[in-house]
Amino acid sequence: MALMESGTGQVKGRMGLGVLRGLGQAVLDQLYPPGCACCGAPLLSEDGLCGRCFADLVPITAPYCPVLGLPFAADMGPGALSAEALADPPPFRRARAAAVYGEIAGALVSRLKYGDRPELARFCARQMARAGREFWDEAPVLVPVPLHASRLRWRRYNQSMLLAQALGRELSLKIEGHAVLRHRKTRQQVGLSGTGRARNVQGAFSLRPDALAALGGRNVVLIDDVYTTGATVRAVSRALLRGGVGAVDVLTFARVVIGDDLPI
Repeated sequence: MALMESGTGQVKGRMGLGVLRGLGQAVLDQLYPPGCACCGAPLLSEDGLCGRCFADLVPITAPYCPVLGLPFAADMGPGALSAEALADPPPFRRARAAAVYGEIAGALVSRLKYGDRPELARFCARQMARAGREFWDEAPVLVPVPLHASRLRWRRYNQSMLLAQALGRELSLKIEGHAVLRHRKTRQQVGLSGTGRARNVQGAFSLRPDALAALGGRNVVLIDDVYTTGATVRAVSRALLRGGVGAVDVLTFARVVIGDDLPI
C-alpha cells in the first residue's frame, strides 16, 4: 500500500511540475512573444516564419532533375537529367531539398547552425518531409552528416542531427545518429571552390564497424542542412556504400542552385 501511495505521489509530483513549466512558458510567451525566425514579427509558436517571410521562401517543386533534384525552368520530359548529373553522376541515388538557398532559407540555416536556435529544426523538418516524400515508402533509416568531435564540442550540437531527429519524430522513422564517423577534422567549406570542397572532405568519413547491423539492411536517407556542391554528401555516401549499405538518398533543407555564387 505504501508503495502505491508513494508511486501516486511521484506521478502527482511530475504532473504538478509539468503544469508549473507550462504556466512558466505561458508567462514567458506573454512577456517575450515568439517571433518569426527571419524578421522577428510576433508569432504563436517559436519555430516558424511569418506569412511574408514564408511567401519569400522558394520551395523546390517539380519539374526537377530526378537524380540531383535541381529545379528545371521547364518540364524536360520523363527521365530527363540535368547536365550536372550527366557530367558527374553522384554515388547516391537521389537528392532532394525543400527550398532554394536564398535570403530566407539562408537566415534559417544560419540561425539553426550558429545562432543557438535548435527549435528551428522542427520547421525545417516539416518542409523536408514534403520534399522527400518519394523516399518514405521504403521506411529508410535517417543518418545525419556527422561533425568532427572537436567541432561538436565547440558548437554544442550538430544541426544535421537535430534535423534528423525532428524528421524522425515527424515521420516515425528510425535514426542512426552515429552510423558514420568523421575521423579527420576538415577545414570549413566556406570560401572553397567545388574542387576544393571535394578535396577537403576526401577520405574524411567511414562507417562504424557495427553500423551495418544497426541499419538492419535498410536503405539510408542522408540528412544535412544545405546542399552546396554536394562534396560532403558525396563523400559520406561513398563511405556508406563501401560499408555495404544498399542505397543512399540525400535530403537537405536548402539547396544552392548551380550557377549561383557559392554563398556558404
